[in-house]
Amino acid sequence: MEAPDRNLALDLVRITEAAALSSGRWLGKGDKEAGDQAAVDAMRLSFNSLPIDGTVIIGEGEKDKAPMLYNGEHVGAGGALKVDVAVDPVEGTNLLAYGRPNAISVVGVAPKGTMFNPGPSFYMQKLVVPAAAKDVVHLDAPVKDNLTNIAKALDKDVNDLVVFVLDKPRHKQLISEIRATGARIQLHTDGDVAGSLMAIDPRSEVDLMMGTGGTPEGVLSACAIRAMGGEMLARLDPRSKKEEQALIDAGIDIREIYTVRTLVKTDDTFFAATGISGGTFLKGVTYTGQGATTHSLVMRGKTGTIRYIDAQHKWDKLMRFSSVKYD
Repeated sequence: MEAPDRNLALDLVRITEAAALSSGRWLGKGDKEAGDQAAVDAMRLSFNSLPIDGTVIIGEGEKDKAPMLYNGEHVGAGGALKVDVAVDPVEGTNLLAYGRPNAISVVGVAPKGTMFNPGPSFYMQKLVVPAAAKDVVHLDAPVKDNLTNIAKALDKDVNDLVVFVLDKPRHKQLISEIRATGARIQLHTDGDVAGSLMAIDPRSEVDLMMGTGGTPEGVLSACAIRAMGGEMLARLDPRSKKEEQALIDAGIDIREIYTVRTLVKTDDTFFAATGISGGTFLKGVTYTGQGATTHSLVMRGKTGTIRYIDAQHKWDKLMRFSSVKYD
């Protein structure tokens, strides 16, 4: 099919804004299910206004486990434009529930048939770097070699690099190896989509991301990484015998190394992310008696355009046109 000319990213940001505005009310209240549900409801309603025939490739899970925005669900008002959709209404539900930074709402879209479907894979090993370092890294290279090459490509000393790593027991050895090089580390409890975005965002102090995170999150991140010209090297990394056997049964080679070009097979990607809880990446939702302010990152891969959008939302006017419930 012909690549769509419409900049869907500007439509998608209204979807992530709605999800952030709805879920932000649950900041620090300790109920991650309620916060996620609020975001899902808002996002699903907002999709209904888009003239697309979308299929959710990366969603909340299988239909029987996630009644809304499940993998395989059709979204949009319909039309000739057929697209694959990746969503994470609240990336970092625990971050939102416990009032921690960097919970975000995220959506990615690409022409139908171009997104990698992770199937039974839940985890993948990832290395994410900005455009300047995309040709100097290898997933199987020693940590020291990769960091040395990245530092040279970024015109930095290794001691000045900042590496995003999820603070998980599985990364004990990785953290030791990074520290041995002298590089600095930002440890985060959750949020590897945010970590991928920080690694490629020129405004961020993070230089790269390393470690094992979610496979669906990897595909979602790839929509943005392609737009920014960065690179993600990844390999499926099953964390249980059950997951490994499911991949074998599905005929998936767990030794294969993926890139952004195999995770999303087109430059014609659209991506939007809106901050919910705030932090080092995107500011969170702030509420007033009359409305709220949101902060978003919007990208179109085809043109390479990146927008940072600060939006003022007025309740009295917004509620005349929106069916999304914000309070």
